[in-house]
Amino acid sequence: MNSMAAPERDPVEKNQIKVWYRFVPREGWLPYDTEGLWATRLSEDTARVENVPFLQDGVAQGETVRFVTDADGLHWARERVKASGNCTVRVLSVPSGPLGRSAEAVYQRLAPFGLVGEVFSEELPLVALTVPADADLGQVKALLVRGREQGWWHFEEACVTDAWRDA
Repeated sequence: MNSMAAPERDPVEKNQIKVWYRFVPREGWLPYDTEGLWATRLSEDTARVENVPFLQDGVAQGETVRFVTDADGLHWARERVKASGNCTVRVLSVPSGPLGRSAEAVYQRLAPFGLVGEVFSEELPLVALTVPADADLGQVKALLVRGREQGWWHFEEACVTDAWRDA
């Protein structure tokens, strides 16, 4: 199995750590079995997730998680302590569609709703987005569905709230 590191960057604050998630890779998808997310340490065993996950389901930016630290100093997520209300949605443009392989075109269509995110790579322009709790969830969902129907992209709901489901 391959492991995937979170995008490399210098910690902004000394209390910024990487919290790791372990999961079973999906068949036919990326072969990774771990993902590290940047987080701000809040206590000895809790941290707030600071970036959007590309692979781990069930977690969104802004959530507080409990972790354990192993003998190698890696911080492994154990449970969500406090939900953020944010959602995680992943969007991959259809290469033969009107947006081509452009992550920027995907982002431009969704940014007006206050969505922020990251791109996996140039080779795989998967856009992982945080949908803020106060976004117009109905409009975001409608655009995602319309884009799928018009051949712009595929999308998946990686972490959603009751408000998202009800929108």
